[in-house]
Amino acid sequence: MTEGPKTFSYRRSRFSTRLPLDRRYTAAHYWLDAREDDRWRVGFTKFATRMLGDLVEHRFESRAGDAIGLGQPIGWIEGFKAVTEVYSVVAGTFVGPNPELDRDVTLVDSDPYGQGWLYEAQGAVDPDGLDAQGYAAHLDATIDRMLAKQGGQSDG
Repeated sequence: MTEGPKTFSYRRSRFSTRLPLDRRYTAAHYWLDAREDDRWRVGFTKFATRMLGDLVEHRFESRAGDAIGLGQPIGWIEGFKAVTEVYSVVAGTFVGPNPELDRDVTLVDSDPYGQGWLYEAQGAVDPDGLDAQGYAAHLDATIDRMLAKQGGQSDG
């Protein structure tokens, strides 16, 4: 039996997740997993999927081999709560989308750090990327802002 990646347990208010320690994270709630040859597998964090709600559809406008830049819209994903653009968090070349999402887009929500990855790209990642602890601190601030808007209290 093989073990999965080591994780960091995170809990704040009514949200909890286990963040893989071997990933990089962005303030826009993406994770990046280093592959071979400067390739990166990219997905949404559990927090992002919770904000989208149940996923129903997606499309990538970028095609394999296309040049992409940091922050460039490369597709979209629709949930019951919102439609959001999918942005590139890699400057370089779009390798391709996760083909399994055509069969079952709900993998993004049910297995966000595993089979539910969004796309692969090759190149340089955002230099402002965060490790798991840095992303947890970012989540603290994000959740605190949401609670303040609701007039609630944080419990962390």
